Amino acid sequence: MGTMDRVIKLQNTKTRKKEVFEPIDAENVRMYVCGPTVYDRAHLGNARPVVVFDVLYRLLREVYGADKVTYARNFTDVDDKINARAAESGRPIGDITAETTQWFLDDMGELGALEPNHMPRATQYIPQMVAMIEDLIAKGHAYAAEGHVLFAVDSWKELYGKLSGRSVDDMIAGARVEVAPYKKNPMDFVLWKPSSDDLPGWDSPWGRGRPGWHIECSAMSYELLGETFDIHGGGNDLMFPHHENEIAQSCCANGDDSFARYWLHNEMLQVEGKKMSKSLGNFFTVRDLLDQGYPGEVIRLVFLQTHYRKPMDWTDKKAKEAEATLRKWRALTAGIEPASSAAAAVLDALADDLNSAGAIAELHKLAAAGDAAGLLASAQMLGLLSEEMGDWASAPSVDLSAYEDKLFKARQKAMERKDFSEVDQLKAAFVAAGLEVRMSKAGVELVPGAGFDPAKLEAL
Repeated sequence: MGTMDRVIKLQNTKTRKKEVFEPIDAENVRMYVCGPTVYDRAHLGNARPVVVFDVLYRLLREVYGADKVTYARNFTDVDDKINARAAESGRPIGDITAETTQWFLDDMGELGALEPNHMPRATQYIPQMVAMIEDLIAKGHAYAAEGHVLFAVDSWKELYGKLSGRSVDDMIAGARVEVAPYKKNPMDFVLWKPSSDDLPGWDSPWGRGRPGWHIECSAMSYELLGETFDIHGGGNDLMFPHHENEIAQSCCANGDDSFARYWLHNEMLQVEGKKMSKSLGNFFTVRDLLDQGYPGEVIRLVFLQTHYRKPMDWTDKKAKEAEATLRKWRALTAGIEPASSAAAAVLDALADDLNSAGAIAELHKLAAAGDAAGLLASAQMLGLLSEEMGDWASAPSVDLSAYEDKLFKARQKAMERKDFSEVDQLKAAFVAAGLEVRMSKAGVELVPGAGFDPAKLEAL
C-alpha cells in the first residue's frame, strides 16, 4: 500500500465523529494550531498540544510528502498578561516577548518538535486584524461602542456554540462574562479595545487600541492558510470561548460556514494524578524538568504513551520506565541504518485518530522481534531516537572507579570483621543514586541505570 493510499481518520470535535480525513487540496494540506501567549516559560501542559500536533504534522508529511504540508502555529505577543509582566518587572514588552518566544522554541526543540512552516506573531498582523474587524462591521456582525468593537453573537445565533455544543441562552445562564454597559448581548466579545498611553496600541478607525485575543488567530490563519483550510488544533481548554469565537468571526467574514474543516482538541495534563497547580507544588515548566535531568526524548515518550484525547498523567515512574526503554532501544539500534520507511503497523496506528499509544506498542514489538532497522525508522518518524536527541543516553561522564574501589575495600574489611553494615550502607547509597551494583569475586562494577544522578554520589 503506497503511503498516499493510507486512510487517516480523525475525531472531529465539530461533528463529534471520527471522520476520514480528506484534504481540500492534497498538494497543500494546511493545519493551524493555537500557540502560546509569551510571557513566561512554557509549562508541561503547554507542551502537550505541541507534541500532539507535531506527531500529526509528521504523519501528514509522511502520507502527503514533506513539501505538501503547511503548518502554522502562532505566538500571542500582545496580551494583558504580558502587559502585567512588563509593569511588574519594569522591562520593555518587546524584550519579554522576544526572550520568552525563544525560550519556547528552545524548550519545544528539546522535546523533538519540528518547527512549523509559519510562526506568526500577533503584532505582525495588526493591519489584517483591523481589516477583518472593519469587514465584520460592514457585514453587520460587529459594532463599535465606546472605543471598543464587539462581535454581535445574535447576528450568528443559529451557529454560535456548535463546536462546544452549547446554545447562546445556556451560555449566558452559566457564563462568567464581563458585563459591560456597551454590550448588546452579554455574550458579545471584544474584537478591539482601547489602550491607555502606558499600554501597547495601534491606530485604528476606533482610536488607538489593541486587538482582542480571538481575532488574532482568525486574521493570521486567513492570511497564511486562506479562508478555509483543513485542520485546526489546540487544547480542549480553548474550545470555548476561543475556538467558538474564532469560528464565528471567520465564518462571518467569509460569508459562509467554511473556515477549518476538522477540529482536533487534546485533553489536559496532570502530574502524579492531580491537576497541575502552583498551590499543590506540582507545577513544572518544561525547562524545570530538563534542568532536573529528564531528557527531552524521555518527556516526549511519556507524552506519546497516552492517546491525545485522554487526560495525560505525568509521573516520575513513567519517566524512569521511558528512560529505560529508550536506553534499550538506543543500544539495539546503535550503528544501524534505518529502514526506508516506518513500519506499516506504526503508521496504521497513527492514522487511526493519532493513536500514539498504539504506535509505541508497535515499537515494542519491533524491538522484541529484533527488527532494529524497522524500529529506528519508525521511532524517528515519531520524533524519537534521532541523533540530535541522543546526547543524554551516552555513558555519563562520571568516573565511577573511585566509588568501585571504595566499595571493594569496604567489602574486604567487612569479610575480615564479619560486619557488613558499611557495605550495605554504601550499596544502598549507590542504588539511590541510580546505579546498579554488581559484585563478584573479581571485583565491583557500578553500572548507571535509568535516572542515574551523579550529584547524589558527591556526598559519599
